[in-house]
Amino acid sequence: MPARRWIPYAFLAPALLGLVIFRFTPICLSLVGSFFGQSIRGDSIFVGVKNYAELLGDPAFWSAVTTTLIFNLIINPFQVVCALALAMLVRRPARFIDVFRASFLLPMTVSIALTSIIWSIMLDPTLGPVNGFLRWAGLPPQPFFRSADQALTTLILVATWKGAGYWMVFLLAGLLAIPKELDESASIDGANAWQRFFGVTLPLMKRPLAFVLVADTAANFLLFAPVYIVTNGGPNGATQLLMFEAYQAAFAFLNHGRSLAISTIILVIILVIALFELRLFRSEDETVA
Repeated sequence: MPARRWIPYAFLAPALLGLVIFRFTPICLSLVGSFFGQSIRGDSIFVGVKNYAELLGDPAFWSAVTTTLIFNLIINPFQVVCALALAMLVRRPARFIDVFRASFLLPMTVSIALTSIIWSIMLDPTLGPVNGFLRWAGLPPQPFFRSADQALTTLILVATWKGAGYWMVFLLAGLLAIPKELDESASIDGANAWQRFFGVTLPLMKRPLAFVLVADTAANFLLFAPVYIVTNGGPNGATQLLMFEAYQAAFAFLNHGRSLAISTIILVIILVIALFELRLFRSEDETVA
């Protein structure tokens, strides 16, 4: 009997080992490395909290923090709402419904690097087809990524196009798990579509929504490729996100201690926001427990 207790852990061991090697170990190394710097000769030296102190006194860092928080404050709920709308749209059986589901998921099959290149061409101010359509419709062309006022909004729309279909799959699974009898009972009682959505569907979607929001938050805080490939943090720092700030510190200025300190701060911010989001979507039975 005691030997059987170890059978589940034996099956979990490969996954747990991978989690330790590829997740927890890099986090620990990043945390330790953030307390080190480099001497003039290039040797690693312990500098304590110097990297963090320099970050806290750097206006460029705080500008990147502000931009990153604004970016996530907008894109995270926007992506979740779009994903939920798509899931609601394709949840009922219909003709060619699988085709529609696949088409919404299709952007996820394209790499983020290729997506960035495609949209940079599509939104080119002079030769891009989007501005060509705007001219044809009698509207003025837009600078999109080349404008400090539009770059962050354009980045949000491109990232949403890329990710909304992916998160739709998780929310669609949650919607399909809701018993049809509940919706039918509410309909018989005279509830209209909006009342059934807010009174029946949405309360039962708390856990899927919490998972998607937390995972989406982590993914968007780590967004890097579009900034690196298309905007390079510009124009005028409008898309200077923290991940790009960490990249520049490590590979442009060769300050690896600063880069690891920024990465650690990103991790802490994600953790704090994730805990807040989980608490926000906590169900009543979990609150009582």
